[in-house]
Amino acid sequence: MILAGDVGGTKTHLGLFASLAPGAPPVREQRYRSADFPSLLAIVREFMTGEAPVEAAGFGVAGPVQDGRVHATNLPWLVDARALSEALGHAPVALLNDVEALGLGIEMLAGADLAPLNPGHPSPGHRAVIAAGTGLGEAFLYWDGTRHRAVATEGGHSDFAPRNDLEVELLRYLARDYGHVSWERVLSGPGLVNCYRFLRDTGRGQEPPELAARMRREDPAAVVSELALAGGSRLCEDALDLFCSLYGSEAGNLTLKTLALNGVYVGGGIAPRILARLQSGGFMKAFRDKGRMGDVLHHVPVSVIVRPGTALCGAARAASLAILQETA
Repeated sequence: MILAGDVGGTKTHLGLFASLAPGAPPVREQRYRSADFPSLLAIVREFMTGEAPVEAAGFGVAGPVQDGRVHATNLPWLVDARALSEALGHAPVALLNDVEALGLGIEMLAGADLAPLNPGHPSPGHRAVIAAGTGLGEAFLYWDGTRHRAVATEGGHSDFAPRNDLEVELLRYLARDYGHVSWERVLSGPGLVNCYRFLRDTGRGQEPPELAARMRREDPAAVVSELALAGGSRLCEDALDLFCSLYGSEAGNLTLKTLALNGVYVGGGIAPRILARLQSGGFMKAFRDKGRMGDVLHHVPVSVIVRPGTALCGAARAASLAILQETA
């Protein structure tokens, strides 16, 4: 039995796996609100109460992993692989970035787990993963001649690069609040709200009183996406269209930087909820808008990961690799 965890700023998803075959679900799983616990260790102890010891564990955490430890980016947690191993009876623990885990989970997906944005013509080689949710995660999978190996990055915190006059204005608008404007400031749940605020505050759309009240009362990112998809607000539609275009632009950047000609995978919690908008064309138009490299990107397959728990599966796969390394 393998314990796996997908640890994000909003929720922590744990599962026990008896099989890592493609499509195999966990035998038991539980989602927790991350902010309700002082640490990942506390969640693991609660989840494992009454369970038999596990053979290994793997945890994907939003943040840079260094020497078996990670300070979670959007949580006041220090996650330590050694402490987790001790709590699990000294079972081997793989600690990795959450989007790195998502990349490992791709190998465990079936065809129905992916929704195509561009069928493309895959070339042998590398893959890339980009995932907007509470934050923005990026990773790539390099082909070593035998299999794909996942590599974590913190590319979501690199400088936001505008492509046109509207995006230059967006950069200037956000710089007043944040100073440094990263891609995460525009590609995440809060990033969608930033796109909305920018259009509203620069006079590019009207916010009626009832919409303003909902934005204060509810999750503003969810309100924007709901009304945009339902056609209930022109301002929300324009904000989501801007978001999708920015998403495609940075996905194209990541593809060029990693030469991910074997495929690009869009993950995270936002993409499946706005799939219809991503498929409407703005994402791929921005993805290919790379000058002389546009023809190269035209042939790259791009898909949205629609199976929940893919990062959890990847964390379980990392745990299985930890077992192999320990016994080698």
